[in-house]
Amino acid sequence: MEPKTRWNLAYWAVAMLAIMALQTLWQARQIELVSYSEFEKALAAGRVAEVTVGERTLTGRLKEPEANGKTVIVATRVEPDLAARLAPYNVPYTRVIESTLLRDVISWIAPAAVFMGLWYFVFRRFAEKQGMGGLGGFMSIGKSRAKVFVEQDTGVTFADVAGVDEAKAELQEIVAFLKDPKGYGRLGAHMPRGVLLVGPPGTGKTLLAKAVAGEAGVPFFLISGSEFVEMFVGVGAARVRDLFEQARGKAPAIIFIDELDALGRARGAAGLVGGHDEREQTLNQLLVELDGFDSSTGLVLLAATNRPEILDPALLRAGRFDRHVLVDRPDKVGRVQILKVHSRKIQLDSLVDLEQVAALTTGFSGADLANLCNEAALAATRRGAGAVALIDFTVAIERIVAGLEKRNRVLSPREREVVATHEMGHALVALSLSDTDPVHKVSIIPRGIGALGYTLQRPTEDRFLMTREELEHKISVLLGGRAAEKLVFGQLSTGAADDLAKVTDIARDMVTRYGMVEELGYVAYEAQPPRFLDTPGPVQGGSPTSPATQQRIDEAIRAIVMDTFARTLAILERNRDVLERCARELLARETLDEAALRALTRDLRR
Repeated sequence: MEPKTRWNLAYWAVAMLAIMALQTLWQARQIELVSYSEFEKALAAGRVAEVTVGERTLTGRLKEPEANGKTVIVATRVEPDLAARLAPYNVPYTRVIESTLLRDVISWIAPAAVFMGLWYFVFRRFAEKQGMGGLGGFMSIGKSRAKVFVEQDTGVTFADVAGVDEAKAELQEIVAFLKDPKGYGRLGAHMPRGVLLVGPPGTGKTLLAKAVAGEAGVPFFLISGSEFVEMFVGVGAARVRDLFEQARGKAPAIIFIDELDALGRARGAAGLVGGHDEREQTLNQLLVELDGFDSSTGLVLLAATNRPEILDPALLRAGRFDRHVLVDRPDKVGRVQILKVHSRKIQLDSLVDLEQVAALTTGFSGADLANLCNEAALAATRRGAGAVALIDFTVAIERIVAGLEKRNRVLSPREREVVATHEMGHALVALSLSDTDPVHKVSIIPRGIGALGYTLQRPTEDRFLMTREELEHKISVLLGGRAAEKLVFGQLSTGAADDLAKVTDIARDMVTRYGMVEELGYVAYEAQPPRFLDTPGPVQGGSPTSPATQQRIDEAIRAIVMDTFARTLAILERNRDVLERCARELLARETLDEAALRALTRDLRR
């Protein structure tokens, strides 16, 4: 079927302007403007065949064209006694009344037409980018912008999701209900009206929602919470209504709202009183739709957020989002499964043990592991290999954890010596203590923004609990660099600034959150920070303390740090010869791996 021809008013306006321009150009080639005296000379010479008298001009048509091709001369001056002065020349003349209607109309319409054409062009481009069509886009500003997928469009099933088996088991019920709503509710049970996927960023919440739609084979409405909020009041509420109307028309279907915290933030959090804020009106409309939401019709509402602590309580109550599914970072088994999924897309060496890679990636989310596989493939490509080997995964982990190498950051010999001693202090303390993460590599090659060297420690197993001794050992490893500098050079540098900040945080948590100081009692003096909010921020809701108690807290923190530093310094004093030998070797080679460290520290005294 041929596309329908659309007549555009702007095209007609451009065509009219072009015709007028061509006409003016053509007249300019035929007409010559002359002074009134020259016009009289032409009359006296008998060169003028006919004269037309206008209100402001005299137009004379010449008997023969001039050398320049002009056939008409025009003078801009008209004398009152013109008739008497023209009579002696025996030249016929007429007087015409010029109509200025067309000129006046064009002078008013043309600028308006140009302005409207430009406005239409700009708005149309804006509407096309926003997914709206033509002038109807302005009228459809309250329409939902949800992207609608069907089974073949999502391209995701549960086979593509790994490492979150518990969450998949929870969502299997959703799939079964969508495939057979009546049969699933034969005993009177009904599906939850809303399912909220909660977890840190990058753990696969959106992927899980798409997998549910792919497994069930039903329409999938995907929209972000921020797309409901606009500068126009009432637009967000209108889009919520339109979204649910569209979904009801395509039931059974899934509505998925990503980043729900952009829409469902607790009302009154911004200090506003009443419900006149646009965001709050949108949230109120969503609550109304959830109250009138009949899950027996085959509609399922899914949402995802990594900040559940800021959501409005009315949104989380039973009858709305009454099922919360945790999508947490994967454990070691889950990381192996995720690596198997993503390694299908790269040329993997047959000798690579994914369990070994998973052991080095504790704390990585699904998105981090996908990025790891891609970085490993890029590393193998850079070195010209035919497949991705374990060394490429190690390089990728270093790049993700420590940052990009900065070989162009040149250090002075003295600075390199200080950095080498500092890093070997970390490594030797970690090797001499039990219950610490193994050291995989030590390097004095600058990385990232400010790191002049690094000691790479990666846990080989997932840890969920830590004792006071293990925390003190962690503090001791962090203080190893500062202790080595003091022992060897007798002075301190700024290189331990980041280490000291981490040490202070751990010691403060031991005192104020974990109750590990007997003198202060088993009391929490600070509140638990938000569980799923990865970015650090101020902790609110802590227990108020008296100045005397706060002083005791500060003293306890300082005592933990200083006592641990004394033990760390004692370890390095017992192994000063090993420290100096390893620092010289690190200066010569710049990087020491696990095997080289093991060979250099055989005589390490623990």
